[in-house]
Amino acid sequence: MANLVNLESVSKSYGVRPLLDAVSLGVGEGDRIGVVGLNGGGKTTLLEVLAGIEPADSGRVSRTRDLRVAVVTQRTTLPAGGTVRNAVLDPLGFNADHEWAADARVRAILDGIGITALGLDAPLDRMSGGERRRVALAAALVQELDLIVLDEPTNHLDIEGVRWLADHLLARKSALVVVTHDRWFLDTVCSRTWEVQNGRVEQYEGGYADWVYARAERSRLADTLEEKRRNLARKELAWLRRGAPARTSKPRYRIEAAEALIADVPQPRDRVELTAFAKRRLGKTVIELEDASLSVGDRDLLDHVTWRIGPGDRVGLVGVNGSGKTTLLRLLAGESEPQTGKRIQGQTVRLGYLSQELADLPGDLRVLEAVEEIARRVTLGKLELSASQLAEKFGFPPNRQWTPVSDLSGGERRRLQLSRILMAEPNVLLLDEPTNDLDIDTLQQLEDLLDSWPGTLVVVSHDRYLVERVCDEVYALFGDGRAKHLPGGIDEYLSRRAATVAPAPAKAAKPKSAAVDQRAASKELARLERALDKLTKREAELHTALAEAATNPDRLLELDAQLRALVKEKDEVEERWLEVADSAQ
Repeated sequence: MANLVNLESVSKSYGVRPLLDAVSLGVGEGDRIGVVGLNGGGKTTLLEVLAGIEPADSGRVSRTRDLRVAVVTQRTTLPAGGTVRNAVLDPLGFNADHEWAADARVRAILDGIGITALGLDAPLDRMSGGERRRVALAAALVQELDLIVLDEPTNHLDIEGVRWLADHLLARKSALVVVTHDRWFLDTVCSRTWEVQNGRVEQYEGGYADWVYARAERSRLADTLEEKRRNLARKELAWLRRGAPARTSKPRYRIEAAEALIADVPQPRDRVELTAFAKRRLGKTVIELEDASLSVGDRDLLDHVTWRIGPGDRVGLVGVNGSGKTTLLRLLAGESEPQTGKRIQGQTVRLGYLSQELADLPGDLRVLEAVEEIARRVTLGKLELSASQLAEKFGFPPNRQWTPVSDLSGGERRRLQLSRILMAEPNVLLLDEPTNDLDIDTLQQLEDLLDSWPGTLVVVSHDRYLVERVCDEVYALFGDGRAKHLPGGIDEYLSRRAATVAPAPAKAAKPKSAAVDQRAASKELARLERALDKLTKREAELHTALAEAATNPDRLLELDAQLRALVKEKDEVEERWLEVADSAQ
């Protein structure tokens, strides 16, 4: 089977640094390839050369004739002054709402990525960066394609959206090349993994778990690798085998060889010991909400909720985008007050809060100086680290630690912000989407620190892997004014979401018969769509008959009367379809 795209000895540099150095590889029909590597290591460059967005400096890139490919990268643009409809539906040639709505595949994509909630006539120029990325992703997925190239597609999706995207891509026949740091997504979707490092691309069979196995085995055989990287790979492997359900395509003898690496690796954390330590540091009271209510606009995020977060609790907070997770985290952090009830904070609490907004950082200092400004040494559980060692764990090698803070990228500034928070040795950590802008190696370092961190932790994240690894409990916001404890974790959250139809935030809640009404509306929509198809077909037949009867006046009058009646009936059916479609939302 011929490849769709081939790279032969391809090199690409920006300045003096080679990001791709004589790389040769190919993408075959049906391949699902995950691309991993350090930030700035060349992943996006590989995608852009592969897709033809950027030319190679040397080597050859060949593609099959008439290759249907769509690319969504961080630099994808949308039509200026346009609407969602212009970007997503117009290129497909849909002229009326019933045309695209009659296509179940298109409807599923618009609903799955949240485009329906945005509104088809919403102007693109007023959208946030995350909303624009979702529109660009939808515009790609609605097409019939041979190859889909995606750069960080999960960044602006909630956990439910990430699972939908995984299921959608698995069901398609298109080949896929995707850069993502979402390890659950990699393991679920990808059958091959490319690791971009030092200008080279190492190729592995399987998804994230298989890649971790291969890295751990490589570290065992290659004595020249640094000891810290070897230990980190072994610990990650231990987690994969003991914690999350393992998904691997490796032969049994390879698994046994890999398991030999973790025979003496302890569990990621000793929960009893850490909880006992946290109680000694924090006492009985940490953060409590008593009879708290909180509204945003006409939405009740909390309705007389009592929630006690105790010493050593490790909580993951999940919910769809816009459900109020960040607002609730700000309330827990004391940055806002409940409208009724009260927030109580223990006297011994030292709070560390990582928000999604970039905090003001000292631009006149260098990276190491900015970390040392908080403290020179830090103790995190049993780990004692210098400011330089902690900065290195968050992606600032020694030579990068003397970079002026004012010269850092947005992702680097966020990593510095997290380093400074941890240097203050908080005993309560509130983290809002901490995985944003972190590559997989840095994520492993963060999880390594959180594994042995003896305090209270609340994490808001769409990264299912991180939540399942570092948190012991999951709470969810379903839009009913409660923070619900889910003993079954994220699997229970997804099953509950699948079993309910969430009302739109701006509309009144549906009555108890909503599910029955929804099914009835769906049936009527299907009936109306079949009627429209028949009427459209009959309309085309009448136009043909009119052309053939051009020399017969009596026949022309008869056909014209039939056509007018049919057009009127079609207009009435279309109007009824729009009414039912609107009421079903």
